[in-house]
Amino acid sequence: MVVGIDFGTLSGRAVVVRVSDGAELGTAEHAYPHGVITDRLPGGKGELEPETALQHPGDYEEVLRTAVPAALELAGVHPGRVAGIGTDFTSCTFLPVTADGTPLCLLPGLADRPHAWPKLWRHHAAQPEADEITALAAERGEPWLPRYGGRISSEWQFAKALQVLRDDPGVYERADRWIEAADWIVWRLCGHETRNTSSAGYKGLYQDGRWPSREYQAALDPRLADFAATRLDHPLSPPGTRAGGLTAQAAEWTGLPEGTPVAVGAIDAHVTAAAVGTTGPGRMLAIMGTSTCLVMNSDVRAEVPGMCGLVRDGITPGAWGYEAGQSGVGDIFGWFAGTHVPPAYHDEARALGVSVHELLSRRAADAPAGSHGLVALDWHSGNRSVLVDHSLSGLLAGMTLATRPEEVYRALVEATAFGARTIVDAFTGAGVPVRDLTVAGGMVRNPFVLQVYADVLDRPLRVAATGHGSAVGAAVHGAVAAGLYPDLHAASAAMGRVRADSVEPDPAAAAAYKELFAVYTELHDHFGRGGSDALHRLRALRNGTRAAGPSGTAASGEGRRR
Repeated sequence: MVVGIDFGTLSGRAVVVRVSDGAELGTAEHAYPHGVITDRLPGGKGELEPETALQHPGDYEEVLRTAVPAALELAGVHPGRVAGIGTDFTSCTFLPVTADGTPLCLLPGLADRPHAWPKLWRHHAAQPEADEITALAAERGEPWLPRYGGRISSEWQFAKALQVLRDDPGVYERADRWIEAADWIVWRLCGHETRNTSSAGYKGLYQDGRWPSREYQAALDPRLADFAATRLDHPLSPPGTRAGGLTAQAAEWTGLPEGTPVAVGAIDAHVTAAAVGTTGPGRMLAIMGTSTCLVMNSDVRAEVPGMCGLVRDGITPGAWGYEAGQSGVGDIFGWFAGTHVPPAYHDEARALGVSVHELLSRRAADAPAGSHGLVALDWHSGNRSVLVDHSLSGLLAGMTLATRPEEVYRALVEATAFGARTIVDAFTGAGVPVRDLTVAGGMVRNPFVLQVYADVLDRPLRVAATGHGSAVGAAVHGAVAAGLYPDLHAASAAMGRVRADSVEPDPAAAAAYKELFAVYTELHDHFGRGGSDALHRLRALRNGTRAAGPSGTAASGEGRRR
């Protein structure tokens, strides 16, 4: 048996997996008590600036104490039978720590400093820094910039660190190390620092065996010159490598034997590839949840516009690993269902014993594609690919007084599917073939959403057989780290599972969506590629107003950022 532990956006999950065939024997989840910290720090101290998304490191540790023992109990598995552990994290979730790995937010006197806390992937307040990083790299002709589609994201390490340096240099100086949460949790398990290839490559700009040069970092800010050398640099380990064994303290937390092998840290989307058998070239995987991450291995190296990263050995050793993504998917559906659906719909859903999402999906599924006359832009959390611009915002076009909630819901689902198609088309247009497409994540539980995606993409969709793809994928990595399989390909072939039947596109709907996709593309390019900066101006106005105090002056010195 092996255990996979998935640290998500709102909760952590542990799953006990049988090594021979990938069967899930027991699963337990622990919701983070602090969730995503967006408005005030724990204790109610101080308002946070717009686009902030922080987390509490204690929530991560509690997953080890609660979810792992609970999963073992549900599985009926004696802890001594567990041969290995794998973990994964949402990424880029990045935190400043001391030399011994203590998060700065837990130190006396720093709990009320926002920049001492872990920054979740959803933290987009560093967009100005990301724009600066991109512009300087383009001006200098930095060779690593094309590996990221020509744009650096506000979600990544350098942008977040530069924001801290500019906004709270005291916190920046107190940090001996800056580390991905994926590596920090392994540090807590094994007692020593390790770093994984994937996080360094996709989120830290590490390419071809080196970080961005000291000269480049100094040109961004002289105080940043030694950032990579002093706070990031460490030997890197590829996916599936053994990081070490459980310490006595971690063994006490989890209930597992001391010394149990632990795999190096990993990114949630990347490990999912091993859970569904997509470790081979050309097999694109879309992990659809609150956001969507699209990953794929390939033997082709190319520059794909707007990709989030291209890293050798980044997903599976021996291949070029590509990543792209969408910042908002399930989050968008949840926002609409929670804020824009009339009470009568909620009453009907309760009477039927279903969720509001299911009711909206049922109603929306009855209409022909295009009959609502709507097109939306799926940028409620900005655009990760292919525009890499988190200052964008969502849009809905075509509404009339006859527009119904289920029609808007359908338009939002279609918008995310159009966003996915834009990404797939970017790959194929760049000469990187996409042989097949597999979907995983929470959205696979909604047949309506899957059918819309199949129709919009006009491709069959292979569907993960598990609802816990990241946790199972982490367990597969744990099996390799424990030496139970020679590599991730072999482990995935034995333990990865998809449903027997794929979701096939409907020809009539696929034809209708070609017309809608053309309208989506027109709006996408107009608002996202310079035809109009209206969405940027609206976002700046919103953020500037929220950052201002009652008199209109900037609160906490943050108004300058917008």
